[in-house]
Amino acid sequence: MAEILIVVHAALGGISLAAGLIALSVKKGGKIHVLAGRVFFWSLLTSAFAAIAITLFPGHSNAFLFSIGVFSSYLIGTGYRATRLKRKDVSLGLDYALSLLMSGCGIGMIVAPLISSGVVNVVLAIFGGIGIAFAVVDMLNFRNPAVLRKKWLGMHLSKMVSGYIAAVTAFIVVNQFFTVWIAWLGPSVIGTAFIVYWMRRVAPKPRKT
Repeated sequence: MAEILIVVHAALGGISLAAGLIALSVKKGGKIHVLAGRVFFWSLLTSAFAAIAITLFPGHSNAFLFSIGVFSSYLIGTGYRATRLKRKDVSLGLDYALSLLMSGCGIGMIVAPLISSGVVNVVLAIFGGIGIAFAVVDMLNFRNPAVLRKKWLGMHLSKMVSGYIAAVTAFIVVNQFFTVWIAWLGPSVIGTAFIVYWMRRVAPKPRKT
């Protein structure tokens, strides 16, 4: 079963990388963007769930694979949900649940290694800490639905691109294409620049007086 899941994880991970690149490259909001975005979301989400399941099998424990699975699932899950925040009648129950789940997983990723071995697992601690930060910011935003309706596009954009960054980072690190520092920081630097560019593009323009 673990071997089957590894194949599923790798295959869907490859599909998500290709679909995500298409979604990032084409006109935002167009038919191709929407279709590629959906393929990216479902393929990466399934790949991430498979990654988490693999780490639960005896002999396949992998802190990096588990943390990437949890982290990317939260990012694209909340990024996908963000497209619904523009509606006045949207229920935030699921959104709160996802944020609380990420917070709980993040705390567990930091505390569990300390309890079991007395040593902090750096990879788990970093991803857990970032995940908690994202979740806390989201829950603070949920307190003001009126603001959410204005921020939904920025939240969707930043979360989905961040999920793509996590997937690309995992792909590069696992396959050892570059040195450690380039593998870990390269996708984040490029992806962050892309997020900043598009956040400025979609930011509300000040009204002319």
